[in-house]
Amino acid sequence: MAALATVEDPEIRRPITDLDMVDEVSVSETGKVFVRILLTVAGCPLRDVLEQRIGDVVAAIKGVSELRVEIGAMSGEQRSALMTRLRGVAQAANPFAQSDCDTTVLAIASGKGGVGKSSLTVNLAVALAELGYRVGLLDADIYGHSVPDMLAIGDQRPNVVEDVIMPVPAYGMAVMSIGMMKESRDQVIAWRGPMLDRALQQFLSDVYWGELDFLLVDLPPGTGDVAMSVANLLPSARVIVVTTPQVAAAEVAERAGTMAYLLKQDVMGVVENMSWLITTCPHCGENQRIDMFGSGGGATVANALTERFGHEVPLLAQIPFDEGLRAGGDTGSPIILAESRHPAATAIRELAERLATSRP
Repeated sequence: MAALATVEDPEIRRPITDLDMVDEVSVSETGKVFVRILLTVAGCPLRDVLEQRIGDVVAAIKGVSELRVEIGAMSGEQRSALMTRLRGVAQAANPFAQSDCDTTVLAIASGKGGVGKSSLTVNLAVALAELGYRVGLLDADIYGHSVPDMLAIGDQRPNVVEDVIMPVPAYGMAVMSIGMMKESRDQVIAWRGPMLDRALQQFLSDVYWGELDFLLVDLPPGTGDVAMSVANLLPSARVIVVTTPQVAAAEVAERAGTMAYLLKQDVMGVVENMSWLITTCPHCGENQRIDMFGSGGGATVANALTERFGHEVPLLAQIPFDEGLRAGGDTGSPIILAESRHPAATAIRELAERLATSRP
């Protein structure tokens, strides 16, 4: 039982012994072990992962000669009791709007698309999880949801237990996106403001996020309905504005930061993405820096917002352009893990460490 207590349910991210998932354990005099586990739902797609983890921890116990794991499913009463215990009530209010919430909510915003906001959000979330923090990632870009594909979980659907949605686990994080709720990949989401607001409310209230250190929210570009809903539903969210060095992108990014300020949100700072490209000169063999999109856009946005708000809005980081960052988004392999020594990965990891140290 002590060994099984080290095994966490991949979705709920709590020990299976705490969740009453261990239905029976027996050990024979010759070291043969039998374990019966009750899943929250019979068709849990992470069944094999859980069974493998149980096998690993039990096999490591001295004296175990054989292991047999039997997988069953909880009854309706057992599921209901579990979810009531986890959530306090069957349907809890938005936990991130409560005064006693300890989760740091980071809303990642941009004035326009194409600045690499989602790629940055995904890799930043992975970097924070790597540092040992409990991380949730909410893809609030209802129309342009790209987070599932960037994490290679686009074909996975979240389990629903007693009307509570379980986020999909990926790289040690809890992930939720409308893209994982669609009937088919080519289904088009065509919702107006009230529907968008309701969807975001569901993602916050009806999803079991558990205890998080960080919740990263990937906002759609611009200053539309979702940005206003986030300000209302996540009043303690700290906004990070993403731009590129390009003047046109910087001017639009200022509007996103100003919008957050007008909605009484804390604009934490600015991140300049695709700041430069490091390439090798074919003639001399030396590394050289190329400013593909100009320079200074991030500093321009930070300075403009500082002057407008009357307090410092720092330039938090400059992320160099890296082909691996784009490729990782296409293959579902975040650069922070796949190419951890590349300049972009290093810059994102340093940003994660800076955000971690500023956490209350």
